Amino acid sequence: MRYLFEEYVFHTDRRELHRGLVPVAPQVFDLLDYLIRNRERVVSKDDIIKVIWNGRSVSDAALTTRLNAARTAIGDSGEEQRFIKTLPRKGFRFVGAVREVKEPAGAAVADNRLELQKADLALPDKRSIAVLPFENLSGDPEREYFADGMVEEIITALSRFKSLFVIARHSSFTFKGKAVDIREVRRRLGVRYVLRGPCASHRGRFESQGN
Repeated sequence: MRYLFEEYVFHTDRRELHRGLVPVAPQVFDLLDYLIRNRERVVSKDDIIKVIWNGRSVSDAALTTRLNAARTAIGDSGEEQRFIKTLPRKGFRFVGAVREVKEPAGAAVADNRLELQKADLALPDKRSIAVLPFENLSGDPEREYFADGMVEEIITALSRFKSLFVIARHSSFTFKGKAVDIREVRRRLGVRYVLRGPCASHRGRFESQGN
């Protein structure tokens, strides 16, 4: 499902927020998703804690931090409240005008294939990196989720550095389960550095292009 509001595209299946591409931490993404899906009503602090933190005890400061991050990601603020409105002693509500777009089955796969067929991308002005899916060498299928989660956390952490251009998860994960040529990955994604590694050993390796 895609939700369109102003110049933003919120893609739930790919877990991406687009205006160009805005890096969003997983928990902040889940909070935006919950607010947008429930935009017809006011959701309370307890509602949010139950869904986002699975009912665990969290401080008001933690909730405020996530709300501020969600607002920042979509160009909003606590002063403007163009999209996320705070209703004192009531809760929160997503008040932006939203249009829903349902995609046909296989659309995401087709989009990924088209992306890889594009012309090679030029390197951006600042240092650029792609984090490829880690290979699960443990033989335990359940560790596949751990490996993917680890990569997502690394991407999120790197995205916090303004001096870095970080490739989005859905782009780097088009190479999951494939034998890749690192030089081809760099050309396709337009990055100087690639991080890849086996999950079982908890080690990764940087490979760079150029100086």
